[in-house]
Amino acid sequence: MSVLDILKERGFIQQLTHEDEIAELLDKEKITFYIGFDPTADSLHVGHFLGMMVMAHMQQAGHRPVCLIGGATAMIGDPSGKTDMRKMLTREDIEHNGERFKKQMQRFIDFSDDKALMMNNADWLLQLNYVEFIRDIGIHFSVNRMLTAECFKQRMDKGLSFLEFNYMLMQGYDFLELNRRCNCIMQMGGDDQWSNILAGADLIRRKEGKPAYGLTFTLLATSDGRKMGKTEKGALWLDAEKTSPYDFYQYWRNIDDADVEKCLALLTFLPMDEVRRLGALQDKEINTAKKTLAFEVTKLIHGQAEAEKAQQAAEALFGGAGSLENVPTVSIASTLIGTKLLDVLAGTGIVASKSEGRRLIQQGGLYIGDIKVADPDFLLAADLLENNSLLIRKGKKTYHRIIVE
Repeated sequence: MSVLDILKERGFIQQLTHEDEIAELLDKEKITFYIGFDPTADSLHVGHFLGMMVMAHMQQAGHRPVCLIGGATAMIGDPSGKTDMRKMLTREDIEHNGERFKKQMQRFIDFSDDKALMMNNADWLLQLNYVEFIRDIGIHFSVNRMLTAECFKQRMDKGLSFLEFNYMLMQGYDFLELNRRCNCIMQMGGDDQWSNILAGADLIRRKEGKPAYGLTFTLLATSDGRKMGKTEKGALWLDAEKTSPYDFYQYWRNIDDADVEKCLALLTFLPMDEVRRLGALQDKEINTAKKTLAFEVTKLIHGQAEAEKAQQAAEALFGGAGSLENVPTVSIASTLIGTKLLDVLAGTGIVASKSEGRRLIQQGGLYIGDIKVADPDFLLAADLLENNSLLIRKGKKTYHRIIVE
C-alpha cells in the first residue's frame, strides 16, 4: 500500500492539487515536502499533532520532511482572528521555541543525516527588500483571485489588515525558497491553508517553470465540528510541564464515543483492522477503545513509562486498582490545616482563582473524596486527611491529590 493510500485510509486527506500525479510521484520517487509551524509558544499543542503524524507516515515511506518554523511571522505577530496584538517575540525566543519543537518532534521524526530538516523562514523573509519583493513576487498574484480565497472572505466583514493580505505572498515565497534551497516540491498543511498552498505551488510554476504540489489534511475536530484540544486550563499542550501526562491521558480517555475511531486512525499507528474493531465497540465496551486510544497517544507524546503511570493513576481513581502515586499531586505545609479550603486550592493552582473555586462550589462540582463541598468558607480540617493526604475532585473526572508535609 502506498503512503497516499495509507493517508487516505486513515482519514487524513482533504484536498490535493493533482491527485494522479501525486499518487505516481509518491509511489515512484522520494520527495522533499514541508509543513509550517509558527513558534508563538515554547510547546506544540494537540492541533499540531495531526501534522506531525502526517510527517511521520511520509518519512516512514522514505520521503523527507521539512519542518518550517515561521520565525518572520512570529516576530511581527500574526493578527488573524485576534482582537489584541500577540506578544512580540525576539529571535532568541523564536530559536528557543524552535528547539523545543524539534525536541518534541523527535519522538516522531528522525532528524539524523538530513532525513528531516528544520528551517526558519526568518532566514530569508527578514532579508528581503520590500520594493524588490513586490516587483518580483507580487506581480504574480491577482488581487481579484486572492479576494475569492476562503481565508480572506471570512475576514472581509470584520476588516482585513494589509499584513494579513500580504501573508499569502509571504507563504507562497516560503514554498519557492524551499524549492530552490532543498528541492522541496510539496507543501502540506491543515485544510484552512488550502488557498495559501495553491498560491505557493502556482508561484513555483510561474517563476521556475517546474511542477509543485499541495495537499491538505483534515483539521482535528469533534464529530459535531468543534475544535479538538481545548481543556478547562486552555490548550492541550505536548509539553509535560504545561499539560501533565495524566491530564493528557485523561483528555483522550474522556472524548465522545463518536470520535474514538477517527482519533485512533489519525493519532496512533495501530493497524486499521484493529482501529475498526475498536471503533465498532458499543455501549460500555467502547471504554476499552478509549483506554487504548489514551494509552497509545500518551505513549507517542510522553513515552511508554509516562503512559503506564497515567494509566495506573486512572485505574486507581476510576477502577479501584493501580497506584495513586501518579495522580497529579501538590504538597502543602501542615500550618495550612484549619485554613479555608478555597485558599489552599487557589494557592496550589488546583483552581485558577478563588472566584473560579466559588463558582465550582456553587455549581456543586467540588468534592473531597465523595463529600460534596457546599460552603465557600469550608475549612480544611485534620480529620479529613487519610494517610496525610486528601483527594480533591472537580466535576466527575478531574482529580488532584494534596499531601500535607
